[in-house]
Amino acid sequence: MAERPALLPAYLIVGPDELKRRQAVARLRARVDGPLGAFNLEELTASGDMDPAGLLASLNTLPVGGDRRVVIVEGAEKLPKPVSEAVISYLTDPNESCTLALVAASLAKTTRLYKAVARVGGKAVIECAAKKGRDLPPYVQKLARAHGVAMDADAAAELVARVGDATTMLDNQVATLAELLSGQGTITRALVEEHVARVAEVKPWEFLDRLSARDARRSLALWRLLDGSALGLLSLVTGRLRELVCARSLDARGQGRALAGELKKQDWQVRNHVRWARGFRDGELEGLLADCAAAERALKSGADERDVMARLIVAVCGAA
Repeated sequence: MAERPALLPAYLIVGPDELKRRQAVARLRARVDGPLGAFNLEELTASGDMDPAGLLASLNTLPVGGDRRVVIVEGAEKLPKPVSEAVISYLTDPNESCTLALVAASLAKTTRLYKAVARVGGKAVIECAAKKGRDLPPYVQKLARAHGVAMDADAAAELVARVGDATTMLDNQVATLAELLSGQGTITRALVEEHVARVAEVKPWEFLDRLSARDARRSLALWRLLDGSALGLLSLVTGRLRELVCARSLDARGQGRALAGELKKQDWQVRNHVRWARGFRDGELEGLLADCAAAERALKSGADERDVMARLIVAVCGAA
C-alpha cells in the first residue's frame, strides 16, 4: 500500500458543496483513527465567544501516542476577529505535529485568514465549489455507483429536480434508494417518483423541457407546482416553441449544430432542441404558436387561467 502523504500544518476546506467538505473532513479524521484517536482529535465550531487562548492551546498540544493531532474548526467564516488574528499569527510558526482544518462555506480570497492558510502550502486550500446544474445528474449517477447500484440518467435528473442541488441531501437520498434495492440493480425514475418527495421549487426550464419532450403527464404535474402568472408562463412556452421552430428549420437544412449561435445561447442550453423538434410534424409547431396567440387573447379577456393553460399544454404534448 502506498504511503499516505504527510499532512500540512493547516488546511482551509472552503466552498458551498457540503458533501465535499464533509468528505475532506472525514479524510482528516481518518488520519487519527485508532485507540488514541479521541485524544488526538478536537472538533470545534466557531462562535462569537470563542477564546483565542483556548484554540491556541489546543493547536500547540502534542499528540498522544502518535505523530499527528488534528483540530477541526467548523464555520471558520464566523471566527471572531481576535481568534482569526490569533490563527494568522500561529500559522507563521505552527506546531508541525498538529494539523488545523478550517472549514467554511465561503471565505473571500482577499481575507487575511485565507491568505495565511494559502501560504502554508500549494494544497492547503481545498476548494469545494458547487456543481453547475447540468453537471449534477452525472454526479448523482456517480454517487449511486459509490453506493453499489446503477442509476439511469432520467432518474438522476428527476432526483435533482425533486431535491435540488444540496449534495449532502442528494447523497442521502441515493443511499436510501440503494437500500431499497438491497444494494443491487438500477435506480429508475419510477423509484425516485415513488419514494422521494419534492422539496425543491420547480424551475420553469424543467417544465419547458418536459413540454418540449411532449411528456403530457409530467408537464401537467410540473405546471401545477409552478408559481407565477399564466401570462408569464405562456410567454415562456411561446418562446420555447419558437426555438423549436428554429431548430426544426436548421435541422431540415442539415445545420442543426448552428442552433446555439442562431439563438445566442450556450451549446448545453439547446443540446436537446433538435431531438425535441423532430418529435413534431411539419407545420405543427407553427400551428401551436397560433394556439399560443389564441390562449393569450383568452387570458386577457378573463378566461379561466387553469383551463386555458391545461388545454394548451395538452395540445403541445399532442395528447388532445
